[in-house]
Amino acid sequence: MSAPRETATQTISYSDLVALLAQVFLRHGTSAEVARVLAENCASAERDGAHSHGVFRIPGYVSTLASGWVDGKAIPVVEDVASGFVRVDAGNGFAQPALAAARALLLEKARSAGIAVLAIRNSHHFAALWPDVEPFAYQGLVALSVVNSMTCVVPHGAERPLFGTNPIAFAAPRAGGDPIVFDLATSAMAHGDVQIAAREGRSLPPGVGVDREGRPTCDPKAILDGGALLPFGGHKGSALSMMVELLAAALTGGNFSFEFDWSKHPGAKTPWTGQLIIVIDPAKSAGRDFAERSQTLVSQMQGVGLQRLPGDRRHRQRAESLREGIVLAVSDLQQLRALAGQ
Repeated sequence: MSAPRETATQTISYSDLVALLAQVFLRHGTSAEVARVLAENCASAERDGAHSHGVFRIPGYVSTLASGWVDGKAIPVVEDVASGFVRVDAGNGFAQPALAAARALLLEKARSAGIAVLAIRNSHHFAALWPDVEPFAYQGLVALSVVNSMTCVVPHGAERPLFGTNPIAFAAPRAGGDPIVFDLATSAMAHGDVQIAAREGRSLPPGVGVDREGRPTCDPKAILDGGALLPFGGHKGSALSMMVELLAAALTGGNFSFEFDWSKHPGAKTPWTGQLIIVIDPAKSAGRDFAERSQTLVSQMQGVGLQRLPGDRRHRQRAESLREGIVLAVSDLQQLRALAGQ
C-alpha cells in the first residue's frame, strides 16, 4: 500500500467543536438533550486523540439517524429495581443519554450500598467506552463497563464471526494524579481503527483479521469487505468477549451481537445491544485509602521501568488540545459544517 498522504489541517476549540457537533445532531433528528450528550462524547474523544471514536463517527451517526434505525429523540425510562440495581430502557435510543438519565440514581445507590449496577437495554452505543467510566473515578469511585456490538469477530477456534468487538472499560481514582483509565476492545483491534487504516491506505499488523475466505490478512479493506476481526490473545480474548456478551446483553435484556437485523435500514451503523456499568465506592472498604493505594501501585510500576500508564496518552493529548485547540483535517471540518447546515 502507498504511504499515507498528508492533509491540510485547522484547529478548533473544544467548546466550538461541541457546539458544531450538537448542531449536526439537532439538524439530523435528535432532541436537544441527546444532541448535547452525543456532541460532548464525540468531541471528548477527538480532544483526547481517540480519533476512531471522534468526528470520524459523525457520518455514521447521520446515516443511522436518516435510516430510521435509531430514535434520536428517545426518552430513557429509568427503573429503580433494587438497593444496588438500576435498569434503563433506552427506548431504541443511544446509550449515553440513558446513562445520563440514570447517573444521579446510580451514584446515590453506589454511595449508599457500596456498589451499584446499571443495566441499559434497547440501546445503541457507537462511541468510545472510557468516557462512560472516567467521570466516576474523578468522584472517587471505581467503575467498570462492558458493551457488546455488531457481529464482526470470529471466536477463537471458530470459522465464522459471532461476537462484536465487545470493549471493556475501567476507571479508578489515584492520589495526586489523573485516574487510571483503560478502554480495550476484546478484538485484536477496534473496528473504527480498521476503518481508519483502510481510509488512509495503511496495512495492519499480522493477527488482526481474516478475509471473506477466512484467510489471515493485513489488508483492512479485506477485513471490512466480508472478512472479520480476530480476538486479541486467542482463547483468552475470546473468553472475555463471551463474558461481555453475557453481561452486556443476557444480563441487561439487550440483544446479543448476532440478534439484530438492520438489513431493512440501509445506512444503519449503530449496534442495537446493551450495556452494563458497575460502580463501587472504595470508601466502604476496610482497606487503606484506595486512591493512595492506587498511587502506590503506580509508583511501583514506574519503579520497574513502566514508561506509560493506561490513559496517560489521552490525558496528555487532552491538555494539549485544551491549550492549543483540536486539530482536524480541513476536509473533515468542512464536512461537519455542511452537515450542520452552515
